[in-house]
Amino acid sequence: MGMMTDLNNLRVLVTASSRGIGFNVARELLKRNARVVISSRNEENLKKALERLSGYGEVYGVVADLGKQEDIENLVSKAWGALDGVDALVWNAPNVSCEPCLLHETDYGDWLEAAKLHSIAPGYLTTLLVRAWLEEKRKGVLVYLNSVSIKEPMPPLVLADVTRAGLVQLAKSVSRTYGKRGIRAYSVLLGSFDTPGARENLGRIADERGEPFEETWEREVLNRTPLHRTGRWEELGSLIAFLLSREAEYMLGSTVVIDGAMTRSVHL
Repeated sequence: MGMMTDLNNLRVLVTASSRGIGFNVARELLKRNARVVISSRNEENLKKALERLSGYGEVYGVVADLGKQEDIENLVSKAWGALDGVDALVWNAPNVSCEPCLLHETDYGDWLEAAKLHSIAPGYLTTLLVRAWLEEKRKGVLVYLNSVSIKEPMPPLVLADVTRAGLVQLAKSVSRTYGKRGIRAYSVLLGSFDTPGARENLGRIADERGEPFEETWEREVLNRTPLHRTGRWEELGSLIAFLLSREAEYMLGSTVVIDGAMTRSVHL
């Protein structure tokens, strides 16, 4: 691996980061000398993650259920206190409980949960951080981790895809409104990464189809990209580190795709 971007003690809050995408992103940012706060609604998972990450750099943990207003407010307050300020947010969301599930299998509560996790929580977190940055005349960066399935929908992820599609608009709106104040935002559309959540979802689909897991993984994940593999964490880490750096300033508001050419569409 070549030279990594040095984030030079950048203070970053990474949500839903005790495992999977959030955990690996936090680790990659720590490797690049960021100071990081991670979060999880599960205290035990958070403790385990902190133990694993502590060897990479300065990291703190906050228990937070992103579906609750008071937890979001506490998360910002605790992160700000631990790091003496927050320079950047990397937004990551946990899975909606019922997913993978098809539209006709969902109920009102499922839609409410999806809206809280993928729309209300990132929106409110953004409000709190932007407000704090403006009050203290600070610059800030917001990176919303999203999915390429908002471009080419995956039916079993309809709840997430519908509710997180708005993150593209949020990134553009924040950048247009506050870019002149040094506040910028990006939406990153991810393809397939090898995470416990992805394997759990594919496992459920494999069980429903009555086929071996590896066969489902091969067809639904590996065969969807000409590279015939999932994304590597260092690739995602390098992309996010670049977006957090001043070198990406003129890209503010952009939607960035990292999916190994998995999707066929050329525009949103």
